[in-house]
Amino acid sequence: MALFRRRGQRDGGGKVDWLVVGLGNPGSEYARTRHNVGFEVAALAAERWGLGKAKKRYAGLYADGRAGPGGPRVGVLLPQTFMNDVGRSAGPARGALGVPLERIVVAHDEIDLPFGEVQVRRGGGLAGHNGLKSLKRELGGDDFHRVRVGVGRPESTDPDVVAKYVLGRFREPDDEVRAAVERAADELDRLIAGSA
Repeated sequence: MALFRRRGQRDGGGKVDWLVVGLGNPGSEYARTRHNVGFEVAALAAERWGLGKAKKRYAGLYADGRAGPGGPRVGVLLPQTFMNDVGRSAGPARGALGVPLERIVVAHDEIDLPFGEVQVRRGGGLAGHNGLKSLKRELGGDDFHRVRVGVGRPESTDPDVVAKYVLGRFREPDDEVRAAVERAADELDRLIAGSA
């Protein structure tokens, strides 16, 4: 996954209107796993918007700029903590950038949705997702937007089986995974562009 390739001019510094947080685990061993689909969605959105090369900030990889020509200023953060601690990256980013909770969008995997289904919502339950729990704790609430990407559910509810499933690579064809990521990036763009 190419992170944040430059495709246009970046704006100068300053605070952002929106903060996008893509959830995943750092390291090549987690690349292309179900749990890392949030990374892929956020990185694709950053590429489409032509954001600059990501820099190491806020315990993550961070880039900012405009969400399209004349669009709102957006920051995209891929926390480089592990999933259970993503709030340690997103919390300081929110504080430094001065982003209200309702202007944070989190892209993440969702086992309660069938593979490939994408839903956008604001607030709601955490459904046992440790990344969302960490965000709620460190952001001071759960009233942020979510772009939920369905990865399907294993047949067991055993926590060890579920963990192994989300940390496993997709079994679905690559083109179907890519299509789901693209749909999620479309929804993310629609949410942010619609706020201008």
